[in-house]
Amino acid sequence: MARLNDKVAIVTGGGTGIGEATCLRFAEEGARVAIFDRDAQEGASTAAALTAKGAEAVFVRTDVSREADVAAAVATVLERWGTIDILVNNAAIPGVNKFAHEVAVEEWDLVFAVNVRGPFLCTKHVVPTMMKAGRGSIVNFSSIYGLIGNDDLPPYHAAKGAVLMMTKTDAVCYAPHGIRVNAVHPGSTKTPLFMKAGETYPGGLDVYLDMMKQKHPLTLGEPVDVANCVLFLASDEARFVTGASLVCDGGYTAQ
Repeated sequence: MARLNDKVAIVTGGGTGIGEATCLRFAEEGARVAIFDRDAQEGASTAAALTAKGAEAVFVRTDVSREADVAAAVATVLERWGTIDILVNNAAIPGVNKFAHEVAVEEWDLVFAVNVRGPFLCTKHVVPTMMKAGRGSIVNFSSIYGLIGNDDLPPYHAAKGAVLMMTKTDAVCYAPHGIRVNAVHPGSTKTPLFMKAGETYPGGLDVYLDMMKQKHPLTLGEPVDVANCVLFLASDEARFVTGASLVCDGGYTAQ
């Protein structure tokens, strides 16, 4: 079943982790995939993996916090395929782990530049094409940290909360044009970044994983678990879903 047959999708941060898994699932379901990423090696690797599976894919090196980068990248996709049906705003950084009174303005601004300005810029430059077509699906990555508080990463919490509100507002603004805008809220997922963080935890990775598993009633997620949620929201199966929050956290926020 090709759930995204002939659709053109942009996935930001598609070079690794959940973004990479999303690119792979989209390609498996028939999409042509544009990977936007700052890391040229990871982005090109994902594109090569998709091409090797027979999919149409292109990597465009993009810093989503820079409008010139985003505008040029979107233009590249349109020149290649002529349309954009799906935008997945996944690219993000965790930022510094300090309480608010310890965070430098520059550290705060960096998190918002990538995690909030990035989705805004990508939406800004993709939406006109979707409006012209009268259809489109945008999936923004918030987080469980966009829904609940915790005693770490204050800039990240604030940024992911902003993404949620942007999702709801854009859903209302663009619904008359047939464009749906939804958010996913992943819990702890075993991405390379997550595993690397675990290696620095006191006692090592195994202790870290055991501790984190206790917080998630089901267990920790794999990147493909979140990618499947993104796939649903991107597909026409979710044609009556907009402004929604799809929480994929193994039960973390149910407690």
